[in-house]
Amino acid sequence: MSSTIDGLLVQWGDRLFYPSIRMTASRTPVLTDAAVRQRAQVLRQRIRATVESRAPQVMVKVTGGGRGMSAIAAHLRYIAKSGRLLIEDDRGAVREGREALRAIADQWRLGGTRIPEVSERREAFNIMLSMPTGTDARVVRQAAREFAKAELANHRYVLVLHTHQANPHVHISVRAEGRDGKRLNPRKEDLHRWRETFAEKLRGWGIEAEASSQATRGVSRRSLRGWERQPGAATRSSKKRGEHKSGPAFGATRSSALQAWAEITKALAASPDPADRKLSKSIVDFVMQTDVARAAQRHRAAQRQAELPGMNIDRGRTVQRVSPERSRGPDMSR
Repeated sequence: MSSTIDGLLVQWGDRLFYPSIRMTASRTPVLTDAAVRQRAQVLRQRIRATVESRAPQVMVKVTGGGRGMSAIAAHLRYIAKSGRLLIEDDRGAVREGREALRAIADQWRLGGTRIPEVSERREAFNIMLSMPTGTDARVVRQAAREFAKAELANHRYVLVLHTHQANPHVHISVRAEGRDGKRLNPRKEDLHRWRETFAEKLRGWGIEAEASSQATRGVSRRSLRGWERQPGAATRSSKKRGEHKSGPAFGATRSSALQAWAEITKALAASPDPADRKLSKSIVDFVMQTDVARAAQRHRAAQRQAELPGMNIDRGRTVQRVSPERSRGPDMSR
């Protein structure tokens, strides 16, 4: 019984928390019973962090990239505050000052294929790793350092910790061309993996952190773009975006996530372990509070109201429908 529940948990938990993993049948690894139990325990921890403790979500974002050495040098000056902040490179060397910035720029310009002052392609990528207010900034820097060693080991990079804003974050600037000549070209799957890696490094230092997708969390609200946060943006732009996401792709990912949650809930509810059954109830409570579930409830309520005979909804008030004859009042011509 327990092995069956663990197997279902791995089957549906992987779909829920690792959607970017694509494996063909011929490459699907065969897990031993011990490996299944271990993976199921990891997934239980992730589920608890998501539905019970509501662990903070890490942010990993590519904020741009330098098209040439002039832009790269300007970004290095920005993240290091013109040399006032410590800047650490991929070898672990920590430096500060304007001379250090110039030295790093020269190393990037001449190390490997020469980077021109202006380029038609991105010669570097700017990455930001962030955690919510209250997170220990020193741990954020250490986790970012370990993240860079794991994900960017083939590239030159520098990182700088920023603590002057409410949420501690680390800026990483990474040279696009790797030591082997291959170029960095981050895609959606890479960003998902980067979030997973950063969250894992934070957890290794005792910080609760999660990297689940919006679909997993049932989020439908759109995040504002940079220009949309500016004062008066709504009146300046003719492009009106809805508050919530929609469309076939959105519906497919949310439906897939809800199915996975339902299967996991069913498996845990059938477990002989009271902790599993308690977790099953926590999942139900969590899912019912998501944007997607609430939208579905509103949609069903609207459908039921529309089906009520002789009733109509007008500005939140229930109005009795009347025939045209009755609406004209009594006939006074007689």
